[in-house]
Amino acid sequence: MRPPLPAALLAAPVILIAVPAAAQTDAPAPVPAGPDIVVTGRGLPASPGERALAVVTIDRDRLQANASARLESVLADIAGLQQFRRSDSRSANPTSQGINLRGLGGNASSRALLILDGVPQADPFGGWVAFPAYATGRLGQVRVTRGGGSGYFGPGALAGTVELDSAAPGDLAPLEARLFYGSRDSVEAQGSAALVRDAGFATLSAAYARGDGFVPTVAESRGPVDRRAPYEQASAALRTVVTIAPATELQANVSGFTDNRERGTAFTQNRSEGADASLRLVGRGRWGWSALAYLQTRAFASSFASVNASRTTVSQSLDQYNTPATGSGARLELRPPVGSGVDLRLGADTRAVLGRTQERFTFVAGTPTRRRIAGGETLTQGLFADGSVAIGDLLLTGAARVDRWRIDNGFLRETPIAGGAALTDTRFANRDGSAFTGRIGAAWRVTPGVTLRTAGYRGWRLPTLNELYRPFRVGNDVTAANAALAPERLTGIEGGVTLAPAARVSLAATVFHDRLEDGIANVTLSTTPTSASRVRRNLDAIRSTGLEVDARYTLGAIEALASWSHVDARVRASGAAAALDGLRPAQSPRDSVSATLGWRRDRAALSATLRHVARQFDDDQNSRSLAPATTLDGFAALPLTRRLTLEARAENVTDTRIEAGISGNGIVERASPRTLWIGLNARID
Repeated sequence: MRPPLPAALLAAPVILIAVPAAAQTDAPAPVPAGPDIVVTGRGLPASPGERALAVVTIDRDRLQANASARLESVLADIAGLQQFRRSDSRSANPTSQGINLRGLGGNASSRALLILDGVPQADPFGGWVAFPAYATGRLGQVRVTRGGGSGYFGPGALAGTVELDSAAPGDLAPLEARLFYGSRDSVEAQGSAALVRDAGFATLSAAYARGDGFVPTVAESRGPVDRRAPYEQASAALRTVVTIAPATELQANVSGFTDNRERGTAFTQNRSEGADASLRLVGRGRWGWSALAYLQTRAFASSFASVNASRTTVSQSLDQYNTPATGSGARLELRPPVGSGVDLRLGADTRAVLGRTQERFTFVAGTPTRRRIAGGETLTQGLFADGSVAIGDLLLTGAARVDRWRIDNGFLRETPIAGGAALTDTRFANRDGSAFTGRIGAAWRVTPGVTLRTAGYRGWRLPTLNELYRPFRVGNDVTAANAALAPERLTGIEGGVTLAPAARVSLAATVFHDRLEDGIANVTLSTTPTSASRVRRNLDAIRSTGLEVDARYTLGAIEALASWSHVDARVRASGAAAALDGLRPAQSPRDSVSATLGWRRDRAALSATLRHVARQFDDDQNSRSLAPATTLDGFAALPLTRRLTLEARAENVTDTRIEAGISGNGIVERASPRTLWIGLNARID
């Protein structure tokens, strides 16, 4: 069954108002006032201290030449950067799409901080990522910092930071449109347009995707109730950047998305909606500064099903009919001129979150008999300082931040739908606390092509409202919330070498050791042959030790990219979770590899991407093993005319079975099978 198309989002083109963008460097330098000022649409330049960290950049060409044209697939170029499950945003449950690095999984909430143009992007209620909101065509680049990252983006960067930058004027044509048709009656479209003025630019973009989907349950586990999992998704964004003073620009962003999916049986529909707005002032004079304010609204609804052992009947078990959430915040950053070779950032930020889940449950003869409402509020407020100093070939960097947090007005209320006294009416105690985190590092350029680096860091993350208050169900497996969860805290150290023997050759290797204290995990309480009961709890720790290698080589029109992550992650647990001690966190593979070989000349391009993910466990007890998977993707672009290009994409060319989950009764769910696309890219310069 095809869902109806949202007409308002089908026709939106993209308008860009662009001026030439100046290249930004990491080295601090005064920006002159006057007519030489160029509008960029970006924030302040990256901190030079990032040279001491493990940073990888994905450029716009790679964003465009991706087989699935989805952000989560692009991020898989960075080995070790993963979602909780292997499924992408066409078939996964949206609540499983948190992002993590360095084997610090075991939980569907993000332990990596995702930001777009300076604004935190994780769902305010649950910490997962609404990937359909980020059409790759409207992005300019992605920068991934593994490990503790930079504290001036805010708390939450335990495993790393993923920075998304919107496309700059030079990235986009005045008018561009892409239309694809693919396997299983799938359609994808993206459009953009650009309008340029001397004092700034504006962009309007839109994207749409739908498909009949595939059957998530593998063939040997299927029954009469199993069917395809269709999806329909759309997004749009308007961005305006204008010069309001000789060295000051105003950046205004407004965006929205809708996402409808089914999970492969009756009563498994998901619906997500959201809208974001932000204003950022950036000063590029002798005193650099940035002031940001933003507002996010989200709504999520999901239905859950119970299937009998023979998969011949299915019934509704839970109706999470609405989960509204709001996130709002502000950030102020100041970059004073403190001397040659010295970079200093000072600032403050705040983020407030409000949300609740509304559910109908305890179904009798297909009718719910009880209603549950649960939710609360959180507030974080922080001060930060970040600095670096270059002494010849040696760069020293340090950062510190202090945060004050509050968890307020948490509640759980359950009532009979037919009326009567409340079955549960609990008000949880308000809590508050503080967290001090920081980072130190050094980078030493031994020779022009060899840099040694090291860093140590601490980070922290507040539990999400979802973890604190919302129980959830996957098939017949039930997980309870825990309003007493403590914040997660991570301490890590890393060291590495970056080799750049030539302008187009680079190799970076990093060894690391992280310890995540009070890591939040879904801990199994009991199991039966057909179900499992779990609760969210703080573990003593998750220890992660590993090696990361990233390489890039360009020879004329040929480019090769490679990334490898090897991680030994282990749980340290006692008390009620003692059975987990020494086991691997759920959904954390030991090895992951990504390698791309591509050729590009003007608008003609060919590329192939090989990826491998090792075996991983679906559950905390390491009793359900997901098989390793090796996939091959392809992309080709052939110019037909000066303005028209034929493009072909192939996902999972070999149709490899990608196991994404195993339920308590042994039912195996798979991720995307082979998917082929053909389409046109029309561009008016």
